[in-house]
Amino acid sequence: MFVDSHAHLEGHRFDSDREQVIARAREGGVETIVAIGNGDGPVNFDCGIQLAEKYDFIYATIGIHPHEAKLADQAAFDRMEELARRPKVIAWGEIGLDYFYDHSPRAVQQDAFVKQMELARAAKLPIVIHCRPSDNSEDSWDDCLRLIGEQWSPSGLGGVLHCFTGNATQARRGLDMGFMISFAGNITFPKAQQIRDAALEVPLDRMFIETDSPFLAPVPFRGKRNEPAFVKEVARQLGELRGLSPDEIGAQTTQNFRRFFSLHEKRTTV
Repeated sequence: MFVDSHAHLEGHRFDSDREQVIARAREGGVETIVAIGNGDGPVNFDCGIQLAEKYDFIYATIGIHPHEAKLADQAAFDRMEELARRPKVIAWGEIGLDYFYDHSPRAVQQDAFVKQMELARAAKLPIVIHCRPSDNSEDSWDDCLRLIGEQWSPSGLGGVLHCFTGNATQARRGLDMGFMISFAGNITFPKAQQIRDAALEVPLDRMFIETDSPFLAPVPFRGKRNEPAFVKEVARQLGELRGLSPDEIGAQTTQNFRRFFSLHEKRTTV
């Protein structure tokens, strides 16, 4: 029993076999998938909803990724405000800051991030955070956590630090602001000791697992296209760190996911 709490299933890399990918996940014990609604920006940020409305075990998010922040305009914000009311939408994201690629200017990223936090607060949806610093720097973490503290924490809605790549101190700051910490396939990479060290500091009842498909395929699938069925390898690595089996990690993170998103209540409305 596993939940892939973050997958980009709408992309072209799944066009030839998307149904089979989803079927393999179900056969492998993945009971729920969250389809992330970023797409290529405002042109198709309803992509997660389209999948979620086709499969009862898939939920969706909406949001403008920091890469496409420069494309955010009032029409896009108005459209997201409308989409946020769809019953399968459980979070706003992924949103945040990416200072590694800088596809959008940093000031523009910050403005889009703050605006989307305002919209998410009005919609009463938690947020899913993307945070990637520039090389050998913690710059985006400093700005991201500062903005969350200023603009989001008072809402009490919390969120998810997705594909966590920070250190234990940054994880604790996120936990203190009501966030869940989500670990992806990169926790299995040989050079990812910082992520594994942080994972040891995160309480078991405050973590999620994800694939971030089609990116970051875990060992032993590294270099291949990632897919939701591989989320078990993330659970395996966390289990090795904590002295638990993959199934025990799967059961705990599934429970965490259901609790955080109140899905027992939501299931009656979708």
